[in-house]
Amino acid sequence: MGNPNQRQHPRAPMKCRIRITHESFGEIFAHTRDLSDGGVYVKHPQLADLQPGMIVSGQVQDLPIPAPVLEMEVMRVDAEGVGLRFRVTD
Repeated sequence: MGNPNQRQHPRAPMKCRIRITHESFGEIFAHTRDLSDGGVYVKHPQLADLQPGMIVSGQVQDLPIPAPVLEMEVMRVDAEGVGLRFRVTD
């Protein structure tokens, strides 16, 4: 049996400020904890109210030019925040 913690994309620690938007709370500013090619973990206690499968919008803050707004799917929720998967749109 494989390691249940094994992920398709390796994660790298990365802390940056991100704005998360969802109709249930409007917008909040939080911090990322780690990042991979497939998604990001965002720390903020209010995000623990989200449910897996919900779609949120996220935009990294404090860059020299405005970052794109990305749609992300909630994959997992814990007391500290949520794991989000980037949604690929063509």
